[in-house]
Amino acid sequence: MPPPVRPRIDQPQAALPLSGPWLWLLCAAWLVAGAIGHDPWKTDDAIHLGVVVGFLRDGGWLIPKIAGEAWAGTAPLYHWTAAALVWPLQTLLPLHDAARLATTLFGAVTLVALAGTARALYDREAGLAAPLLAIGTVGLLIPLHDAHPVAALLACQALSYWGLALLATRPLAGGALLGLGLGGGFLADGVTALAITVPLLLLIGSRYPKGTSSGARWRDAATWRGVVLALAIALPLALSWPLALYFENGAHLAAWWSGELRQFMPGSATGAAGDLLELIGWAAFPVWPIAVWALWANRRRLAEPSMLLPLAGLMLGMLWLFSREARALHALPALLPLILLAAAGAGKLRRGAANALDWFGMMTFTLLAGLIWLGGSAMLTGVPPQVAHNFAKLAPGFTADLSVTALAVALAATAGWIVALTRLPRSPWRAVTHWAIGLAVSWILLIALWMPWIDYGKSYRPVAASLQAAIPDGSRCIGRSGVGLPQRASLDYFGGIRTVGPRKGGRNCPLLLMQGPPHEEAQPGWKKIWEGSRPGDKNERLRLYRKI
Repeated sequence: MPPPVRPRIDQPQAALPLSGPWLWLLCAAWLVAGAIGHDPWKTDDAIHLGVVVGFLRDGGWLIPKIAGEAWAGTAPLYHWTAAALVWPLQTLLPLHDAARLATTLFGAVTLVALAGTARALYDREAGLAAPLLAIGTVGLLIPLHDAHPVAALLACQALSYWGLALLATRPLAGGALLGLGLGGGFLADGVTALAITVPLLLLIGSRYPKGTSSGARWRDAATWRGVVLALAIALPLALSWPLALYFENGAHLAAWWSGELRQFMPGSATGAAGDLLELIGWAAFPVWPIAVWALWANRRRLAEPSMLLPLAGLMLGMLWLFSREARALHALPALLPLILLAAAGAGKLRRGAANALDWFGMMTFTLLAGLIWLGGSAMLTGVPPQVAHNFAKLAPGFTADLSVTALAVALAATAGWIVALTRLPRSPWRAVTHWAIGLAVSWILLIALWMPWIDYGKSYRPVAASLQAAIPDGSRCIGRSGVGLPQRASLDYFGGIRTVGPRKGGRNCPLLLMQGPPHEEAQPGWKKIWEGSRPGDKNERLRLYRKI
């Protein structure tokens, strides 16, 4: 692979308005905000924190467990990392907060790898813009703050791109990064990681088209040495867990692998094309319009590595999305190549388009910040009354307390937004810089001012405490019916309450825990002794019955 060809520059490249320590401080604040300070939430957050709790309480780190029962839902890289972080941080943070910092760690790797890839493919300014574009991408906001293996998948995908971008100029470094990305990706999300990255290796066998500024080929010996190194790292890393699991519990390995292959079987769930396009439209905003512009501006150079690598990655990500159901998580593999393409074009947007995006971002996030402040004020002071009533209606019984730390954070974030609005110099990069700062400030304000209210309605802590008090002393067997994974994980974490499924004799237990809609009751022969739900949840009820 030859050195990547830099995109043609039709105008002088201005410096980013935000760079150096301030850029990485913004990224760090965006990553940390919302990752700590709240209980496990339904759905994915509770499930994957439940796996971490299983590793720490039950041991046996080869087999993921939830509430004491084996779960073949995912490979364990994310959960291993989260459990490892709990040990040094357990005296400083609650277990769930310490574990969720694994998402922050993988998110940081993603941002750094995107910056390195964009710099290798394009130039220094694009390398600085890539993390800004990432934190401004709407679809990355929740996945990089929840406890979810997709954070590890994104980090490994970004490492793979970085390794491919460096193979020509620094084959050993590129090969090492590519090997970590491929092997780690398989441990993070199984065949999904292979489907969105391994086909990119086929690019190495291609040539530059005639007439480009570089007549070199992608097939030189140095490149192949890097590929050999990548495979030497990736294969042992990827096979380490499956091989160990094979000797420990072959049945569990077979169950996990069957679930992985089921994703490719005919008849697997797929979404309507319109729903999938709508999904990618909002999840990839605002990078997809900028990426489209970059492709158009470089339309005669799409076969060169700087365009071909992210374009091929985008095609793989879109193919993966269109073979799945319409869920935001399934759009994530397409976001990283879109961010890279946007990094190539954001600094060369036409003035009218750049100004329109700039004004839209400034107005949108100023209005959003004002609304967040209005909601926070209503919860604390009751003014305006209608807004306060709406919050109280959604979370009955919630009482807001003034936190000096949260208020200071919110004021500092607001001051930072005002400075960004008034002090950022004119630059082709100002629109994406304003957008990234605006989204980060809005997110930080939401966490600082609304987090207690959000946590009150999403946490199962009071439900678990109430259920635990209702369980008769000496009860050791509780059957279950319809109790979902998030509820089982949450009840185990908060109250040590574990239930037994029907297949394992749960019907013979003297107690039965049921989950269902309101007004649903158990079969005859059972007496209800407890009922509960999260505040404001009108659809989900948990009921405890005793056999008569």
